[in-house]
Amino acid sequence: MTNGVIFDIKEFTLHDGPGVRTTVFLKGCPLRCVWCHNPEGLDVTPTLLYKERLCAHCGACRRPCDHPECKPFGRCIKVCPKGALSVAGREVDAGALAERLARSADLYTPDENGIPGGVTVSGGEPLRQGTFSAELGKQLRERGIHTALQTSGYAQKETFSAVLEHFDYVLFDLKLADDELHRKYTGVSNGPIHENLRYLQASGKPHVVRIPLIPGITDTEDNLRALADLAGDSMVECMPYNPFAGAKYAMTGKEFLYEEPQKKQDIPDLSMFRHVKLLK
Repeated sequence: MTNGVIFDIKEFTLHDGPGVRTTVFLKGCPLRCVWCHNPEGLDVTPTLLYKERLCAHCGACRRPCDHPECKPFGRCIKVCPKGALSVAGREVDAGALAERLARSADLYTPDENGIPGGVTVSGGEPLRQGTFSAELGKQLRERGIHTALQTSGYAQKETFSAVLEHFDYVLFDLKLADDELHRKYTGVSNGPIHENLRYLQASGKPHVVRIPLIPGITDTEDNLRALADLAGDSMVECMPYNPFAGAKYAMTGKEFLYEEPQKKQDIPDLSMFRHVKLLK
């Protein structure tokens, strides 16, 4: 058995790889992007979500309970009459999860180019749970399911190559070309990311480079030109900033560090990319 921790499964996704797909979100990410819109996926362990607007401040959750799943949080997550408490993250077995996902095989219709739909493993960061990601990809392919990996590419090359072996398609995120800026806004160096991108490009594995257009950070002309050089002949998908990115931070007890623009930003010039698509 190979177990991992996931925090969400979304069905009928249309922008997480070719065709109609189901996307599985794994817990844990080594990056700390200031604009991250999945703060509940940052830690590998389950995360307590607290919706203060629903809380009656009755204190019931602070009374001792015998539920094993409540002990890590020091409060009872089951007793709240208004549902103010929940947990993001549960442990699953790769084989059992693959079997469940394979039951929806008839729904995974191909895209306009005939590339099959299927299952996308995302995060968090799937490489953070490399052994589980590889096993899940393997189990899905054994059941005839097309697999896609959505990744920041931040891992040792040995981990990246071992996981890559079990996936048919890769969505590879690029954020900032300058290493100093990458460290400032994501908390890590982009050296391993660039190395793994070169490995992916040389492998011949079908892939797309994805760039989030974060106003004032990643959408500058200098950064986009540098990312275009890194992307080369790879297909590029640019994703406009999600203005609702910070909504979940209060529930996780984390601080949203990105200062959002006061008005909607124009899409920057993307003509420097050889092959580019703007996602809506």
